Amino acid sequence: MATPCTHLDHIQSVTPSSTGCEECQQTGDSWVHLRICRTCGHVGCCDSSKNKHATKHFHATNHPVIQSFEPGEDWLWCYVDQIFLQPTNQ
Repeated sequence: MATPCTHLDHIQSVTPSSTGCEECQQTGDSWVHLRICRTCGHVGCCDSSKNKHATKHFHATNHPVIQSFEPGEDWLWCYVDQIFLQPTNQ
């Protein structure tokens, strides 16, 4: 049986901080896929991107849950519990 996520209370209804990776846009860099922080709305690039800004945001803020910000993808990830989650209507 999978261990449940213990950070569901951190998931908020958020407004995206950007339409692309916030940091990559500032430096003129590129990304592969986007993730949105479900605590504050920060949009960062995924770990397949060279800069890994979504994970860097987690390490800087301890905001535990991200969601894919890609069209057609509907999943969340908890960095702390290392578990994929299905979104609920929020």
